[in-house]
Amino acid sequence: MKTIKLFLIAIIAFTVSATSSAQMTDHSKMKMGKTETVATKTEMIKVSGNCETCKARIEKTAKVDGVTKADWSTKTKVLTLVYDPSKVKSDDIQKKLAAVGHDTPKYKATDKAYNSLPGCCKYR
Repeated sequence: MKTIKLFLIAIIAFTVSATSSAQMTDHSKMKMGKTETVATKTEMIKVSGNCETCKARIEKTAKVDGVTKADWSTKTKVLTLVYDPSKVKSDDIQKKLAAVGHDTPKYKATDKAYNSLPGCCKYR
């Protein structure tokens, strides 16, 4: 009985260590296929907004081809982007965000785009 318990504990310990090791992997260079390596860039951009509706709109707008992660925080108002700079530029994403009504440090939303936002999303 004691041997079985030790064996189960060893299996659990191995599983936990393998899982936590997988979570610490650096994804800044992802291996694509056998030979192609894609370098990604991580950027944090201040984006004006207020609520969960803004969060959904901002993240959906930012997730274009070449973007692997777009996460906007309602608390900090910062969009964390992980993208392939050979496929998309940060400026292009910021222009798209301004077009749907959300200001960034480089691009401001037009009054028309801003006024089309729901009332809960108005930040000015």
